[in-house]
Amino acid sequence: MHFMTHNIAARVAVAAGAFVVSMALTLGAARAQDKTYPMKITLATINDQLFAFVKNYAAAIEKDSGGRIKPEVYPASQLGSIARQAEGVQFGAIQCQVVPPEFLVGIDERFEVMAAPGLVDSMAQGQRLAADPEVLKLMLSLGVDKVMHGAGLFMANPSAVIAKTPIRHLDDFKGKKIRIFASPFQSVAFERLGATPVAMSLGAVLPALQQGAIDGAVASDTIFTAFHYQDAAKYITETGQPAIFAIIEISKKWYDTLPADLQQIVDKTAARESVAVNPQAASITENAGKAWLASSGELINLLPDEQASLLKLLTSVGADVSETKPLLSAAYKIVSDAAQRTR
Repeated sequence: MHFMTHNIAARVAVAAGAFVVSMALTLGAARAQDKTYPMKITLATINDQLFAFVKNYAAAIEKDSGGRIKPEVYPASQLGSIARQAEGVQFGAIQCQVVPPEFLVGIDERFEVMAAPGLVDSMAQGQRLAADPEVLKLMLSLGVDKVMHGAGLFMANPSAVIAKTPIRHLDDFKGKKIRIFASPFQSVAFERLGATPVAMSLGAVLPALQQGAIDGAVASDTIFTAFHYQDAAKYITETGQPAIFAIIEISKKWYDTLPADLQQIVDKTAARESVAVNPQAASITENAGKAWLASSGELINLLPDEQASLLKLLTSVGADVSETKPLLSAAYKIVSDAAQRTR
């Protein structure tokens, strides 16, 4: 009798212990479900295609995560220059950066391949190129060893050149100091046009134009309109080259702290919104040109034969710049082959 009582008591103790462990696991899982993750999303621009994407992405990721991820959006370089933003992502102080990939060339030179001139001849083709599986496989894998996790890619807009004096002909580029993105693809392209390229982060461009430190700058109609460049320079030449893409880079340090289901949401939502933004991006590009004209700016198109000469001069830049760099050359081949497929 005593033995049986002892046995029952032991079983009760084991069951009680199992119940406590079960409850602890359940509460632990509940706490993991209840935990929220702040997500600072940073970009250099405002009121453009990147900003439109970021607003869509932030809203979608909060909804898709059931509020477990709490995005905060910091446009217009509020968290520092593009380089400082990239450092923040690497260190985990910033959780997401949306940026033209060539600005990350200091992390991996292959980030600049999307900036090669001659790849893209329309918004529609650029959008197809950004969605190409081989291009995505390449671009989203870059920077992993520097603790950056690629989550999405989309075409923002064609680039244009703003100048204090009009650039109506190819010869008008000669002797001008032109701000470029930090990429040899752009520096070589403008050297071929006879200009002096000056790599510069976006926040420094308008003051440099106002002070006469540069004669012009590469960006897009959207940027020129959003930042009211017409006060410093009113002539935009619609070169269309190169296309400007945007890449979504997540801090790998932060990403690795997320539960698996939230990691999937970060990736799937970025991929979905990178495609969903396409019609909006095209519309923003079109409206920016109209707004520029309405604000007394001028839009200039090169004559057809000069535009053809521009493309002829620049289309070989990608191959020429990358030929002595095996990794860059292989990356350029992937992207240029995809550009042919998507044309």
